[in-house]
Amino acid sequence: MKRKIIKIDEDKCIGCGLCAEACHEGAIGMVDGKAKLLREDYCDGLGDCLPACPVGAITFEEREAPAYDAEAVRLAQEAKKKAAGDHACSCPGSQAKAIRREPAVESAQPVSSQLRQWPVQIKLAPINAPYFDGAHLLIAADCTAYAYGNFHDRFIKNRITLIGCPKLDEGDYAEKLTRIIAENDIQSVTIVRMQVPCCGGIENAAKRALQQSGKFIPWQVVTVTTDGRILGE
Repeated sequence: MKRKIIKIDEDKCIGCGLCAEACHEGAIGMVDGKAKLLREDYCDGLGDCLPACPVGAITFEEREAPAYDAEAVRLAQEAKKKAAGDHACSCPGSQAKAIRREPAVESAQPVSSQLRQWPVQIKLAPINAPYFDGAHLLIAADCTAYAYGNFHDRFIKNRITLIGCPKLDEGDYAEKLTRIIAENDIQSVTIVRMQVPCCGGIENAAKRALQQSGKFIPWQVVTVTTDGRILGE
């Protein structure tokens, strides 16, 4: 049948995951850091996801699509709620959990900060600054510094640091990061993100910035789990 249904522009999508949270039917999911319409028969065509998208990546289109299946949506929601023990959350990054730790042994030696510049927020950072000259750039999701205990020595040390949260900050970082990389002598880029879908936004923005800068710069992506481990180590 021909009906109104959403369309997601992957080029505009920053991977924040807000549309997936807003979609009560579960039609939208995050795949490789991008929002995807996973089930056309779950999309009711009402567009609760549209105002949630901060970059206008979602629009309506009228095309051939399966009819909205309200009963299938209801059954899927009940199954999800049961599987989550009645604590279902559409965004894994917002799911509450306790992390048990052994008491830390206090050291007499204070831990020194390795931060080399200010400000650190992507939105507040200048496009050009002397500290970008020859810099090894760290682009990090702000939760990573709280999750990973040795963040200063492992990542901030000898790097210039820029942080942000693609889920809570408005807009896309790619344009500003592109200018920072293109207009300065950046030697390398390290991207540190959390192992949650919305963090795909900062990874994708950094990758697009590298591509759009026209430069060939060494780069790497490091993923931190919510319990503070480096994924893959």
